[in-house]
Amino acid sequence: MDTDWTFTLQKERLAGLDEVGRGPLAGPVVAAAVMLDPARPIAGLLDSKRLSEARREQLAAQIQEQALAWAVARAGVAEIDRLNILQASLLAMQRALAALEPAPLEALVDGNRCPELPCPAQAVIKGDDCVPAIMAASILAKVSRDREMIALAEQYPGYGLEKHKGYPTKAHIAALQERGVSEIHRRSFGPVRKLL
Repeated sequence: MDTDWTFTLQKERLAGLDEVGRGPLAGPVVAAAVMLDPARPIAGLLDSKRLSEARREQLAAQIQEQALAWAVARAGVAEIDRLNILQASLLAMQRALAALEPAPLEALVDGNRCPELPCPAQAVIKGDDCVPAIMAASILAKVSRDREMIALAEQYPGYGLEKHKGYPTKAHIAALQERGVSEIHRRSFGPVRKLL
């Protein structure tokens, strides 16, 4: 495989893959796959963590409208607890890529390892800082997961999920201690396991 991943940026049907939600104590891990259209570039793409919520929402709508193809997939809490968070993240990425139509010819994956994919793939450390398709995937995954956590906050009130999105903040840990562990909490994660 070509080790100079910048070369691959010239190829058509290149998918960028990223996931969001490895660190939280609750909720799914969500991945996105995006094939950008070279004829319709999207200005302002960045790693989702460097964008305001409003800007992420704007860009997500633009990506969905202008990309050649995009897909969002997830691995749920039961899968995270059964497989471990790394394997669940890779599974979510596999699902996202499999949902792309047309299928990509090549994939660049944020991070230091690739899931098993049906096309040539390469891991790019800090890819969400330098590969536009990965930036786009990062934005779609983050927007999708945040929306899901806001919806889960209505079903599981009192944990503050709409604010911290399941991450292990002081407020979340305090709510867990007070309210107990819900079915959307990851039992394999230390702070949750301690309370069981």
